[in-house]
Amino acid sequence: MPLIDVHVIKNVFNAEQKKEIITKVTDVMVEIEGEALRGVTWVRIQEINEGDWAIGGQQLTAKAVHTMQRG
Repeated sequence: MPLIDVHVIKNVFNAEQKKEIITKVTDVMVEIEGEALRGVTWVRIQEINEGDWAIGGQQLTAKAVHTMQRG
């Protein structure tokens, strides 16, 4: 029974995108562990407040992530 935690910055992904993350992460695990375990594969999305996550000492915000997504 795997439990997969996905940490994201709050206000980056909408409800539909989070649903897609859950579906695709579950599908990948089922490819590895077998279809019989789909029903006991847990995926949790945990949203981290903007500014509470940093890379290289720089705090990240949803706006900063959206800018990175656009390239």
